[in-house]
Amino acid sequence: MNYPTWSDLSNESIIPPLGSRQVPDIGPVALLVSCEPDMRLIIAATDNPVRVPFFNSTLITQLNCDKGTSVAGPFIGAPYAVMLLESLIARGAEKIIVVGWCGAVTDELNVGDIFLPSKAIVDEGTSKDYKHLDLELPVSTPDLGLIEQLSEHLTSSGITHGKGAIWTTDAIYRETKKKVDFFRSLGASAVEMECAALFSVAEYRKVSIAALLIVSDSVASRTWDPGFRNKKFKQARKISCEAIISFMKKLCENE
Repeated sequence: MNYPTWSDLSNESIIPPLGSRQVPDIGPVALLVSCEPDMRLIIAATDNPVRVPFFNSTLITQLNCDKGTSVAGPFIGAPYAVMLLESLIARGAEKIIVVGWCGAVTDELNVGDIFLPSKAIVDEGTSKDYKHLDLELPVSTPDLGLIEQLSEHLTSSGITHGKGAIWTTDAIYRETKKKVDFFRSLGASAVEMECAALFSVAEYRKVSIAALLIVSDSVASRTWDPGFRNKKFKQARKISCEAIISFMKKLCENE
């Protein structure tokens, strides 16, 4: 069976992100937090957080009494992450920062390193619903200007970090040796499950997005090296969350 091309079927959606509901504007700056432990760090650093249910996640609509910022999460996988992002955009978010974890596919990254994806190689199924994909090397990109702002903020905070390409997959348990070799040969430094789709949505909706990922494990040596209990990883998560909170405030002040 030959499927129609994206351009053949891409017209106005029947279901809008908010359905028929009217909801308050959450402000221009939003944070999407992938992992529950990082959500706990963010909440602990927030004064009197206002929490509301958000699909199967939580939305904090008032970050440290600043009504211009919000936080949503946790999430896993591209389709669900995109549901959250679409809803945040429909509520007024214009600049979105993503915080998550990734696995190294090269020895140049170690557990506990902080990484800013400058592009994401598409190996997931959601991006095709938001953009036409180049069959040779389908990629999605964040807002490179926002990436530079985030990078400068990390540097001024004394936080070492890297930048480069990421591989986004739907199948964490199908990261085979051949796939790791293949995507590494295309320039990927790490692998995760949402960035390509989130970048595709942001491009389609004409909003700015950037991501900060902490290296939690590695498949670079063809065997799995989990680092979730590694002290460097835990410390990197803590300083990353603190830096992102201050970066969001800076973004909001400049709106």
